[in-house]
Amino acid sequence: MSGTANVNEMALRIGDDPSWAMVRTHFDIKSFGVNAYIADEPGVRVIEEHDELGERAGGHEELYFVANGRATFTVDGDEIDAPAGTFVFVRDPAAKRTAVAEEAGTTIVIAGGKPGEAFSPSPWERNAEGLVHFANEDYDKAAETYEQFLDEQPGDAGFLYNLACAESRLGRKESALKHLRECVETEERFKENAVADPDFDAIRDDPEFLAITGQAGSAGTRS
Repeated sequence: MSGTANVNEMALRIGDDPSWAMVRTHFDIKSFGVNAYIADEPGVRVIEEHDELGERAGGHEELYFVANGRATFTVDGDEIDAPAGTFVFVRDPAAKRTAVAEEAGTTIVIAGGKPGEAFSPSPWERNAEGLVHFANEDYDKAAETYEQFLDEQPGDAGFLYNLACAESRLGRKESALKHLRECVETEERFKENAVADPDFDAIRDDPEFLAITGQAGSAGTRS
């Protein structure tokens, strides 16, 4: 399939994060990863600090292009002034990188892939695809999406967490608690996320939720 699209038409805001244009998903690109981020105002961290190591990263080389506005990149402690038209290439997957918008409307396009391997979306990107349904408040579709992801990649903590969020929104308390427990048993750091996450408001006072998130003793747990 060929096609055209304006980056602003694809942009989606999820929570307080910069707008995200899922370019690869929009065009169903199979051979490489490409996305874009847009900052509404200066001072916004348009590229979060990250590296390309770890289970949820892709181990990618990444090429950033400032398509509009101006940004300040920091790559392994080195600051880079990047006005519109600037490319910033980060080869080392271990390098920490981030970018802050200096102007409203700063738009950064990112392309990446792992050298020597056929492209495969990272777990982080797969996870983020499902967040579109949360933004649209389509929790049935969100639950269906994460169930599919878990069929493909059983036990993934991020997928389990977001499935539990969707189930909580849908009033499926038992399933939400089950999947949240499995998530936390896999990656304990999700406890902190769950404590403040409004997706869990419907089950926040449940004794098992309190136990899973470390806010109560084991008395509230079920066997």
